[in-house]
Amino acid sequence: MKLHPAPVAKVTALAGLASPHATLDFLSMAQHHASALLTGFELMSDFSMRLVGRHFPQLRYPFGEPHAQTVLLELSDAESEEHARALFERLMEQTIEQGVVEDAVVAENLAQSKAFWDLREHIPLAQAEEGLNIKHDIAVPISSIGRFIDETDAIVAQAAPGARMVTFGHLGDGNLHYNVQAPEGIDQKQFLKEFQTSINTLVYEQVHRHRGSISAEHGLGQMKVDEAMHYKSPVEIRLMQTLKAALDPDNLMNPGKVVRWKENAA
Repeated sequence: MKLHPAPVAKVTALAGLASPHATLDFLSMAQHHASALLTGFELMSDFSMRLVGRHFPQLRYPFGEPHAQTVLLELSDAESEEHARALFERLMEQTIEQGVVEDAVVAENLAQSKAFWDLREHIPLAQAEEGLNIKHDIAVPISSIGRFIDETDAIVAQAAPGARMVTFGHLGDGNLHYNVQAPEGIDQKQFLKEFQTSINTLVYEQVHRHRGSISAEHGLGQMKVDEAMHYKSPVEIRLMQTLKAALDPDNLMNPGKVVRWKENAA
């Protein structure tokens, strides 16, 4: 663990980009320029932003034109706001000049910074307002995120025509919410009944192919135990079982969740 001085200033900005591949280039450049000062890098797809605008029109998207991907960027500086803004301006000058970023806007005050974060935080709420959807909380290597999104979008679209992908997440650490919204104008409960299992399998197979994890920040719980046992290696499973047995030999803590160690050890 490494300690850093408490920040005295934060700079929050939104950037519009043409593709998830461009966001990876942007992340690399931001890390190069800002290093540890880069404390936020959130990916939000165009459809995610349109959902927020549809259900929370008071949250204004700051760009005149839509962008395939929007990144919420935050720099936390222990020196001064002037230092942070100068660093951000150098980053944006280079990324726009090289065609990585299409447009960008920086928050001018705390209220605007909060408004930018509200766009990100209201995506799950907008999804709920839109209706039923199939959720995936996954992680893949950062370098694979662009390919994963392109490939999985195409596979899901072929399997469930009209399905709408809601893609957002913490790009800086590879966590991705890859959610599939039911097509417009159909029975949403019937869509989930017909497609949930098959779409889960398609997405998890893609995650596995890209050497990722089917569960990221929200954990396995009970719903993903069987899938975890399927996709994890025998070494990982034995390690999980060994730790569970050592720390909870009587299986009192959350039995049946994360790993069914007794059942698998039998």
